Amino acid sequence: MGSRAGTVVVMDAKSGRIVTMVNQDWAVRHGFKPCSTIKLVTGVAGINEGLINGDGHLTGSGGGMDLDDALARSNNPYFQRVGANLGNEKMIEYARRLGLGQPTGINVPGENPGRLPFGNNNPRIYSHADDFEVTPLQLAVMVTAIANGGERIVPKMSNSRVERASLKPTVKGKIELPDRSVQGVIPGMIGAAEYGTARRGVDAGMGVAGKTGSCIGKGTWVGLFASVAPVEDPKYAVVVITRGQGERGRIAAGIAGEVYKALAGDISRDPVKSLALKQIRNRPVNPLFSNSVAAVDGDEEDEDAPEAETKIEEGRRIVVAGSSSRPTNATADPNKKTVTKTSQSKPVFPPVVIPYKKDDAAVDQKKPAQNSRPRVIPNDR
Repeated sequence: MGSRAGTVVVMDAKSGRIVTMVNQDWAVRHGFKPCSTIKLVTGVAGINEGLINGDGHLTGSGGGMDLDDALARSNNPYFQRVGANLGNEKMIEYARRLGLGQPTGINVPGENPGRLPFGNNNPRIYSHADDFEVTPLQLAVMVTAIANGGERIVPKMSNSRVERASLKPTVKGKIELPDRSVQGVIPGMIGAAEYGTARRGVDAGMGVAGKTGSCIGKGTWVGLFASVAPVEDPKYAVVVITRGQGERGRIAAGIAGEVYKALAGDISRDPVKSLALKQIRNRPVNPLFSNSVAAVDGDEEDEDAPEAETKIEEGRRIVVAGSSSRPTNATADPNKKTVTKTSQSKPVFPPVVIPYKKDDAAVDQKKPAQNSRPRVIPNDR
């Protein structure tokens, strides 16, 4: 992690044994805004409730972006539209099924149970996780349960070689959902590593599948990556969370990538099972999907983008970025709210102005001078 502020948890996905934990206090007792890792919950709920059809498209939409690409590219409007039909109570129910809002049961005192967004009907809870708080342990349990068929493994600290040798997995509970609902988010997690928001950080050839997150939490940026490998038969779950002005999910994914390199000798692949997971919806992962939020900003992840790009307004003709080039007519409902930023999503640092310097070539009369206008970076990017 270098000088970064954050935490790393590496868990044996079979037994729940904590292989390593960086910054135990933050890993066990500190709550973090999960940012776009919450889209895994929204995706599972959307499939199970029939809001996402068998092809991964929004039911009744007639096309546009599908679930695989929406997860891989971390498309906010897609999940806000799912959530608008899902509702707060259902979202909380599925979050609990996946282990959020409750202790994991690790044998370390003072575990933080996290927080759920009771009473919050803002569409951002389904995409940015406003009013959620999680621990890296909860995220490790969640992604492991998604990949292993629905079992929530209890994390365990083992301090001696004898304890490690005799450690047996303890299952705290099952998600109790159909395989199609749980496994439906796996192709998108694979896509994040292969062509999406995590592709520069991890080696997809190792079978890494995960979800990045980038947003403002408690006054500063939070970067997350929650993952397993190999996805077809998980051996490890690796979760990285960092905090600071320059942190983003892709950076957390890069740290996780270094962890996986160190574990490479213990990771073996099953290409046949991996291909089957990628093609759950009988379609290949599409690395050429260009109409996505991730591609808007130079192919960089920017999940806390300006609300002009993610705003949902009821009763008006709208174009949802990243879903379809055709406008849709939303049904008027005075009880539904537009997307608005909360106090959690306001950064405390000022805008950064980076002056552009002419290179030496601009001085040469034979070459045209370059533009010297300062580049202004908005504080919500």
